[in-house]
This record gives sequence, C-alpha cells and structure tokens, in this order.
Amino acid sequence: MLPSRHDTIAAVATPAGSGGIGVVRVSGPRALAVCKAIWQGHDPQNSPGGRFWHGFVRDPVSGELIDEALLLVFRAPRSYTGEDAVELQTHGSAAVLRRVLQLLLDQGCRVAAPGEFTLRAFLNGRIDLAQAESVLALVEAQSDSARRQALLGLNRRLSAEIASINDDLLGLLSHIQALLDYPEEGVEPHSAHSLIDRAITRLENLLATASAGRKLLQGARLAIIGAPNAGKSSLLNALLGYRRALVANEPGTTRDYLEAPLEIGGVPLLAVDTAGIRQSEDPVEAAGVENAIAIAAAADLVLYLVDSSSPRPPEPDLPWSRTVRIASKCDLPAVWSDERFLAVSSVSGAGLNELREAIKSKLLGGADSKEVWLVSERQAETLREARDLLREARKAPEDLMGMGIEAATRALAQVSGENVDEETIARIFSNFCVGK
Repeated sequence: MLPSRHDTIAAVATPAGSGGIGVVRVSGPRALAVCKAIWQGHDPQNSPGGRFWHGFVRDPVSGELIDEALLLVFRAPRSYTGEDAVELQTHGSAAVLRRVLQLLLDQGCRVAAPGEFTLRAFLNGRIDLAQAESVLALVEAQSDSARRQALLGLNRRLSAEIASINDDLLGLLSHIQALLDYPEEGVEPHSAHSLIDRAITRLENLLATASAGRKLLQGARLAIIGAPNAGKSSLLNALLGYRRALVANEPGTTRDYLEAPLEIGGVPLLAVDTAGIRQSEDPVEAAGVENAIAIAAAADLVLYLVDSSSPRPPEPDLPWSRTVRIASKCDLPAVWSDERFLAVSSVSGAGLNELREAIKSKLLGGADSKEVWLVSERQAETLREARDLLREARKAPEDLMGMGIEAATRALAQVSGENVDEETIARIFSNFCVGK
C-alpha cells in the first residue's frame, strides 16, 4: 500500500555519518509552515521559489539555537516532488541532523518512507516510472558509464524510444480497425507484418541491453581460474595496477580465493583470484580447488589461464560461453599455441589491453553499440511481454491481430507507469534510500 500523499514528510537526505554539510528535506502541504516554526530568518512562507536564505534553526519551545543554516524554498508545482518543499542545509554532524529532523516531526511532519520524495514526483506527474527507476540507478551508479546511462533514462531517452514504438503500434492498430469496420470504404491495406517485425526488432535491441545494464549498474564477478603457477595472481595484480595478491614460484600458493574491486570498460568488477586447479591429497588445497570451480560456475565472466611455456593440462569443466581463454606468460618461449587463446604477459604487459577489450566485449555484448539501455529487470520483463504478444499477433488472422497489438501497447505503457498496480509501484520505491 502506498503512503498517504496528504501528509507533510521530512527526512535527512545526506548519507549517515559526519560531513561538512547535511541536508534535511521537507515536502507537502505544510512544508513552509513547519519550517517557519523552527526558522529564525526570512519567512519561508513569503519566499518565492528557488531562493536561498541564511538564518538559524531554533527550538521553538525552548528557544535553543540548534545550528546556523541555509534554507532553500521550492514552490509547487515547480519542485522535485511537485509540492511545496524546503531544504535545510546545516552542518553535517549526526547530532545536528537528528535534532533538526526531530523539531520538524514535533511540528507535525512524519518521517518519509524510502523513496517517498521521488514517489510523490511520480504521482504528481513530474516524472514517469522509467525516470524514477533512472533516479535510483543514478544514485547507485558505481562507474561513469553507469552514470551516463542512468542520466539518459532520467532525461526521458528510454521513455521516448518506448513511446515511439507504441505510437507506431497504435497507428497500425487504428488502420487494422478501420479495415475491419469500414471494408467498403476502400482503406489502403497496410503492411502489418513488416511494421510488427520492425517493432519487435526495436524491442529486441532494447532487450539486448538488459543484461549489460544490470552489470553496469550492479557490477559483475570476474573469476580467474587455472592450474597452479599459471599466473593468476600476477594477472590480477597487472589488471589492478598494484600488488594485491601474493606471487611465488612454488605451486599452490593460493589456497583460498582473494577478492579485489576494479573497473574495466566502464563495468565495476569484483575480481576473484582462485586456488590452482589440480588433483591434491591436501584437504585444504582440495577444498580450495572445489571453491574455485564453484566460483567460476557462479561468475559473470571467467578468465581461464594456461601457461603457454609449459605443457597444457586437461581443461576443467567451465562455463565456456562466458569464459575468456588466456595463454599466459607469453614473454617466455611457447611450447603450444591455440588461436582460441589470447596471449598475455603480466610481466611485459603484452596483451593486457586486448584482454581488457575482450572482457568488456564479453560482459556487454552487443549492448556496447546501443545508446539507450534498460536499467531495471521490471523494464526488461515488460518489454519481453510486449515482444511475445507481438510475435503471437503476427501469426494471427487479421481480425484477431489487433487484439494482440492492443495488448502489447498496454504492456509497453507500463514502462512509463500507466496501468501499473500499487504493489509494483511500492516495490520499486522500497529500493530507494530514505530522503530521496
């Protein structure tokens, strides 16, 4: 169930902990009045929107000075939420922010639910649901590429593409309906199949970005697998640009996995250096090998290393469709070659740039050439539903084709938030932080 839209809400909008500046956000019908009650300075109720005012926060009961602050007023409907809203910018200590928030609650505000400011922006027509999901993606972006994609969604690029597809389908639907209702009027036949195919292709182009979008926004796991002394730890250090893993000539140095964050091709990665894969009577090493195979099975991408200067060991059972084969130690004389393997040297740096490109290509696939990406699984599920409905419509006779197209347009409209039930809306905004 969605929270009431009639309350005045307040929340700390800056992260927990100490900082130079803290922001307390207020929105709702009494936002200006409750802030006036705790503010010593220019009257917020007499302020035009978009103006900063310097003053002080005081306890209206005891008169105690709480903090020196700035007050920023937004007037409905020209605010983020579409309501009267105020931001109080204080010093960023937890004690100050807690006290300011409590004063607002004492004046009749309630604490905002997670994402409730953005929820009100959606409910008041300031943004659509795809833009709201892009707000969350922007807040959670871990790389510059993720930031850019989230910003494209926030600027309605995704919404515009979906609307364009929907408009084409509605035009086709109108034409089919005219043919059925007024056959004697001589309405020109329309190439329905080609238009449906075009819409399906556009939807599949967007769906091709779903997996890449998830990795871009949430990050991906990269498993480094190979026999002992294949150069796994050295490769991890080379990709990181600093020494993170212990490197030694003795086989079996790594018995447990080691994790390190890095970014390649705009994708935030958690690289996992695993134990060397071989038969071992040592129970600790054997457990490490078992862990390595399990980590590879669950990883988004696997780097399988084989020492090109030594005889090739038997290949383990790996998810080859998401594995990059690497012939390591290519600075040494090679005793075997295989065009499926990328030659890399962690010592000389040879092949490292090509490896980074291969990692990026494997993770992002064809999405790398697309401008607009999907940023949520909900969007992907909705587009899959629309695509499947269009596939069925294409096979239907003309008198039934329109029903499938109409169902597809209803599914597409859900991307922007039309005909979406309250449970779905509540679930989306529950993923937001309080204060956003």
